Amino acid sequence: MNRSTDILVVGGGLNGPALALALAQAGFPVTVIDALAEDTRKDAGFDGRAYALALASQRLLSAIGVWEAVADEAQPMLEIKVSDGRAGEGPSPFFLHFDHGEIEEGPMGYMVEDRHLRRAFLDAMDASPLITQVNGSRVVGQHGTPGGVSVDLDNGDRLDGALLVGCDGRLSGTASRAGIRRTGWDYGQTALVCAISHEMPHEGIAHQFFMPPGPLAILPLTGNRSSIVWSERTAEALRINALDDAGYLEMLRPRFGDFLGEIGLAGARFTYPLGLSLANSFIGERLALVGDAAHGVHPIAGQGLNAGLRDVAALAEVLADASRRGEDMGGRQVLERYQQWRRFDTATLALATDAFNRLFSNDNPLLRLGRDIGMGLVNAAPALRRTFIREAAGLTGDLPRLMQGKRV
Repeated sequence: MNRSTDILVVGGGLNGPALALALAQAGFPVTVIDALAEDTRKDAGFDGRAYALALASQRLLSAIGVWEAVADEAQPMLEIKVSDGRAGEGPSPFFLHFDHGEIEEGPMGYMVEDRHLRRAFLDAMDASPLITQVNGSRVVGQHGTPGGVSVDLDNGDRLDGALLVGCDGRLSGTASRAGIRRTGWDYGQTALVCAISHEMPHEGIAHQFFMPPGPLAILPLTGNRSSIVWSERTAEALRINALDDAGYLEMLRPRFGDFLGEIGLAGARFTYPLGLSLANSFIGERLALVGDAAHGVHPIAGQGLNAGLRDVAALAEVLADASRRGEDMGGRQVLERYQQWRRFDTATLALATDAFNRLFSNDNPLLRLGRDIGMGLVNAAPALRRTFIREAAGLTGDLPRLMQGKRV
């Protein structure tokens, strides 16, 4: 079977559907291809994963018609507390405290569980007449055609389009088939990810506790629950993950502390190796990369999905504007505008997360003293603190229209 569309999107996780919905709003027919069956992606079982959506990302979801479906399940992040210390010893007296009351826009962001966000995207795509979904099929080949691009699927079908967008993760087949190389390295760390229940309310406060092996993020979910992203040296992380639930919690408690009372597991447990992975180019011949396919960074600042959604907003705006001007949306000049918009921002994010991880994931006494004094100075400077809060909310830089809550 041979089918034609305007834009082919490979990857139906979160960035792919977000891009498809934004482009469909602008009038583009889009086909989204994902290797997983739709029922698998709609599974309502809570698996412990959740995302910290910056305020600007929430505005994008609102603009593309997804936010209303998840708003009741979203937990506002009202404060962020950042501290440094060792497991079992508690935090140092120097810390950062960001409060949403210092900006006018509202909460800095929201925590949304994967199960709610993924289903909302799938339902919204189902409701769009301009979006075709191809589920349970893998792309096994791609090549240019006169004025377009084709992909071959493992079921024998061929799909044609004017532009191919890879939203297929750090191991992007779209990028590798196009000959786009990557730069990066492994951190020797693995993230332990789960959700926990706790006795006391979290009050919408997110915590980032830096320890020598890596940071522990405690992120508020609805009810008396929190999402945990706990970084350890890889060998230790795998040892901890191999423990039963009781042993796992025994290892977590001295790191977590008792400020929320007794804790328990509230879902499945996962591990993810941590590293940096940047595509050497975000574009190719009639091809663009979005999200982790373009840039995979350390989760230390919780900006992975937010950076991907900013890619979505920028690419959708570039393509919509090009179409209105009568330009070939798959042309090199058009795609260069997307790359120029996003490349510096993502490189800066990658370098910042890399530097923070190296600075804080160690027990060097001089570095500990320097970073603690630095946090204390930032915390004591209201103007600087406000700048950090706006950065965390995604409100700085050249914001695409979708990130301002406007349609493309």
